[in-house]
Amino acid sequence: MIIKFKTYFLIVILFLLASCSQEKRAELIPAGDFFRNPRKTGFQVSPDGNYISFLQPYKNRMNIFVQKINGNDAVRVSDESPFNISVYFWANNNEIVYMKDSGKGKDPDLFAVQKDGRNLRHLLSERNVRLKFISQNRVPYNELLIAINKRDSTIFDAYRLNISNGKLRIAERNPGNILQWISDEAGKLKLAMASDGVNETLLFRPNENELFRPVITSNFKNKITFVAFNKARPHCIYALSNQNRDKMALVEIDCISGKELRTIFGHDSVDVAEAGYSRLHQRLLYAGFETWKSKRHYLHDSAKKVYNRLESLLPDTEIRITGKDSAEQKFIVRTFTDRSPGAFFLYNRMSDKLTKLSDINPSLPVDQMCSMRPVSFKSKGGFLINGYLTLPRGYKPEGLPVVVIPHGGPSSRNSWGFNSEVQFLANRGYAVLQINFRGSKGYGKEFWIAGFKKWGSDIQEDITAGVKWLIREGIADKDRIAIYGTGFGGYSALYGMCFHPELYRCGASQSGFVNLFTYIKAVPPYFKPMLQMYYEMVGNPEREIDYFRSVSPVFHTDKIRAPVLVSQYIKDPRVNVNETNQFVKELKSRKIPITYLLNKDNIEQASPAGQVAFYQELEVFLNNNLKK
Repeated sequence: MIIKFKTYFLIVILFLLASCSQEKRAELIPAGDFFRNPRKTGFQVSPDGNYISFLQPYKNRMNIFVQKINGNDAVRVSDESPFNISVYFWANNNEIVYMKDSGKGKDPDLFAVQKDGRNLRHLLSERNVRLKFISQNRVPYNELLIAINKRDSTIFDAYRLNISNGKLRIAERNPGNILQWISDEAGKLKLAMASDGVNETLLFRPNENELFRPVITSNFKNKITFVAFNKARPHCIYALSNQNRDKMALVEIDCISGKELRTIFGHDSVDVAEAGYSRLHQRLLYAGFETWKSKRHYLHDSAKKVYNRLESLLPDTEIRITGKDSAEQKFIVRTFTDRSPGAFFLYNRMSDKLTKLSDINPSLPVDQMCSMRPVSFKSKGGFLINGYLTLPRGYKPEGLPVVVIPHGGPSSRNSWGFNSEVQFLANRGYAVLQINFRGSKGYGKEFWIAGFKKWGSDIQEDITAGVKWLIREGIADKDRIAIYGTGFGGYSALYGMCFHPELYRCGASQSGFVNLFTYIKAVPPYFKPMLQMYYEMVGNPEREIDYFRSVSPVFHTDKIRAPVLVSQYIKDPRVNVNETNQFVKELKSRKIPITYLLNKDNIEQASPAGQVAFYQELEVFLNNNLKK
């Protein structure tokens, strides 16, 4: 069923804004307090519900600790110092599997260890490969399903890894077009997603003795995201899909006929972003979607009762269930608001007992943080653009210095919640504007596609429209506006400095793309099967030379007039440090005030000290250029 609601987007209401000026100005909080590692995070419950595990700093890196549910003493079961543990999970009631790496799966090291820290085993150590978990949290017969590009750097074969002895055996050889392998609850490979670079095909087989057969083929813009198999009809799946519709909906698909049997839930204004599912009872629990805040539409009373009870125990906060035991009686609960990073709790459904496990960052006083409010405005072509505005505490909402932060991707989105970066800047007296420009996900297929090949045009015009709206409203001081971002956000900041110098007093980029030619050429081997899709989304550097040159900041340093801060990770795989060096050199030759920071860390494994050092430099840079 499609549930239709009246579409509305909140614009900043004057009397709410005025309330900001009635508060006392916030006390200045050290930068390190905003960006410190949480004391404890990544909580999980053992399958039998008798133990909890979590990540906690040890030797300045995140390591695994385990303790009894009702105990106080935790045992550290890992000893990793060069890198954080990136992924970990309970393989069974007694053992934990974890991975450390140098950044998002590259050169993965996989280990297994008992819950008491004994019998540490090195399961897998492969160089120059990437690893994807196919059935994380499901290890039937002590075999973990993984996909690695060991045989060919461009494709991922499926393997079964025995966590007792480390033996690796191939489960399914990739013919060259499989992007994703999907297993059922028993660990059987029954689904796969193939691609020819532009079109994607969902493949299905009833069991592993049969061949995969195509179910649905369509352009990559039409997405099918697997949720679960239907227990009553094993040839049917629950999935999120925007096939034959603009917005992603929760649907049921027959994998024999390829037909969509029913729409379980859809929203008229935004995509359905997630589906809650019970592995124990093998049934759907809720559909999740995000307007300006996340919401749930319940599909079963059991889920509604649990969330309603948690909301009564933890009022005025957002609630996420991030883990549970096999019996689905003990839950890890994460809370947060826009002004608080929140806490972790353990909820025992049988005893109705809620136990606090840890605050995420108790060094940040909630009463000194700032509210994040939804805003909307019209942009080029009549598009309604949504975003968020965070105002500094104790200031009148007029004539404020502003930092505009375009998000990365660009196919991601800003969401309501606690953001350390935003709160750090607001604490320094800046209003912060975050914009979900066209090309952002969550608002339907049409809005997402509207950003294709518009990196240097319509997307940037949406950001510009947001800045001009803020000036018209009188909230921004037109002479004190900065733009700052990371990745694509950094590219947008540099673009704004080049092509809208009248708007920005200064700009900052952290590993921002300076040259779209090299951005595309730097696509790693395992993305090669999707290269045609990249060409359709970003552009083809061989055929659209004039466009790429016209929108790449590296070719337009002569247009920059205001101070720039550039931070570059030397090992960043997508931003060539030599090209950034050349960009900075050009600015220096033109006497443009430039602050250049080189970071030896990998961007995905940046140390807390390195992060704090960057934000301290950013604070000085903004203070020198935006303060009266």
